[in-house]
Amino acid sequence: MPVPPAAADQAIALLHELGAAEIAHPGGTLLAHLQRVQEQLAVWGARPALRLAGLCHAFYGTDGFPTALLSLERRVELTAAIGVEAEAIVYLYASCDRKATYPGLADADASFRDRFTGRARTPEPQLRRDFAELSAANELDLARIDPCFREKWGAELLALFTRFRPLLSEPAWSACIAVLASDPGRREADDR
Repeated sequence: MPVPPAAADQAIALLHELGAAEIAHPGGTLLAHLQRVQEQLAVWGARPALRLAGLCHAFYGTDGFPTALLSLERRVELTAAIGVEAEAIVYLYASCDRKATYPGLADADASFRDRFTGRARTPEPQLRRDFAELSAANELDLARIDPCFREKWGAELLALFTRFRPLLSEPAWSACIAVLASDPGRREADDR
């Protein structure tokens, strides 16, 4: 099912209005990165809400990229453009305290710490899968674009996505191995 054109068009218009096409990011601009993440999620067969969230995942900044396009007080604007479900994924992604959340995310009762509120909660399984899939699409884009990033973070990211594997789709996991595994034998063994 394709992303509703009106929602994608509204999101892209909002990204332009808020300057995403002028913000530097590995591989060009923040807008280019966001579009590549959306495209990667589409290749993996993600549903429309997750693809829209991929396009908008940096609206509130992230634990790894603090530049926010919108303040949290303006969440209603993004919701109006992309819908409630997609915006909830964007908020979850942006709010993640990675240090506190990453170690146990794949566990069914895993605690997810919100870096904006400091509160912990346990997201529903679908939201945890969405978070893992979006995280993979985001980090793999950076690793593909920037060999120095891949060299510095590739092994750590592969370990992270290995822990996230129960949450990842097969296409996402295959891409993690293809991009991040430095040992061709590891790639072949993980493909079996």
